[in-house]
Amino acid sequence: MFMGEYQHTIDDKGRLIMPAKFREELGIKFVITKGLDGCLFVYPIDEWRRLENKLRNLPFTKADARAFARFFFSGATECELDKQGRILLPANLREHAKLVKDVFIIGVASRIEIWSKEVWEEYSSKTESSYEELAEKLVDFDLDL
Repeated sequence: MFMGEYQHTIDDKGRLIMPAKFREELGIKFVITKGLDGCLFVYPIDEWRRLENKLRNLPFTKADARAFARFFFSGATECELDKQGRILLPANLREHAKLVKDVFIIGVASRIEIWSKEVWEEYSSKTESSYEELAEKLVDFDLDL
């Protein structure tokens, strides 16, 4: 399981060091795609395949399902760690998530998210103020927090 928050920087060539705590579970090859809320999603191959199968079963006759699948899969790319534990982030994904230099890499259970520092701090600040309200809304999901 991925958890924690790490601050790193992207070098001039678009490379980012993946936190050591994430590398083993992530594996050598993994998938990065456009995420929600202005970040990138990073999935280990097994988790990606599980998600891919679920998305394949969405009804292609529904416009929302087609649009989501197009967005999600068109941005996806298979990546691998180099010997220094870095990944090369493609320009289109860096642009999508507004990644320039300073980033936050966070663990979110089955995936990793990569955020620009500015976007993460704004999102985190906004969400923190409604954390308890969000917890109350999730009561229907049978979470014992």
